[in-house]
Amino acid sequence: MLPPEMIDPVGRGLREAFGTDAFEDLAVITGGQTSSLVFRIVVRGSPYLLKIITRTEDPTRHYSSMKAAADAGIAPHVWYTNAEHKISITDFVEAQPLSVSEALVRLPAVLRKLHALSAFGRAPFNTTCTFLLNQAPLSIGAPRDGYVQQFLTSNILSQVDADKFTARYAEIAALYPYDDGEMVSSHNDVYKPDNILFDGERVWLVDWEAAFLNDRYADLAVVANQVVTNVEEERSYLRAYFGGEPDAYQSARFHVMQQVAHLFYTMAFLSLGAKRRPVDWSLPIPTFEEFNRRVWAGELDLADKDVTVVHGRVHWARLLQNVGQARYREALSILADRA
Repeated sequence: MLPPEMIDPVGRGLREAFGTDAFEDLAVITGGQTSSLVFRIVVRGSPYLLKIITRTEDPTRHYSSMKAAADAGIAPHVWYTNAEHKISITDFVEAQPLSVSEALVRLPAVLRKLHALSAFGRAPFNTTCTFLLNQAPLSIGAPRDGYVQQFLTSNILSQVDADKFTARYAEIAALYPYDDGEMVSSHNDVYKPDNILFDGERVWLVDWEAAFLNDRYADLAVVANQVVTNVEEERSYLRAYFGGEPDAYQSARFHVMQQVAHLFYTMAFLSLGAKRRPVDWSLPIPTFEEFNRRVWAGELDLADKDVTVVHGRVHWARLLQNVGQARYREALSILADRA
């Protein structure tokens, strides 16, 4: 089951972690969206998570972030890492269902603790929604980044909608502050509920490969887009995170980052889904809340290409709804005043 070339390195890891290379059971974990090899391994009667990264990048930053989060009690205990062979062994979390109402209470505190950690390293890549802020357009209709330009000229969106996308992208990137004092240690991959595990008592964040120094509002907005469904829930969520009533600037920055996330996931998910077949815009889609409820409940698989298309479409529909409301313009105005 283990790749032959990994048998000795894994055995070495087990000996360093537990004083033995013997194990009673080894089972492949196939859930989640990862290219890594992931196993549940039982050593001396206790289960652990064995992960072997198969991508080419150096996992040193990943392991450092994961250890810092584990020391803070928001990631499973780390027993062993080896950057050369890209092996990690951590506690195995026997996941229990986490209701949305429970998540609303627990997740702000987890993010608050994460964002208070000593600064993670910076990454040579950005797979989060702040990619759009880092690669700001030079002017309306002329995005600097080739990936955005490719999406806008792909005919996935109609020309009318492509123009709307470009306009919103340009106005947000022109006003939203990037790489300022709000850069904090961030997980950056919490749009997937399978990276948020609940053992019945505590919430754990797992899969730290994308962790790096990022805008605090990215994690905050991406989680909120999944579990916050109304104004009162948003107020409670932000109060729990900030430790008190958020001020007008914090609320505005949070709201605008939510729209950045909608832009980014519209682009990312529609681009991925369209690789299989053209997007059929005539098909009905659920509401944003209903879609996220079903994803959170495990009823939808985000790796499914059809679901990927719907994911992109619900983000686009929510963006169009939000930017048509007074709150969006007010939030942009507050950011402009602060700038």
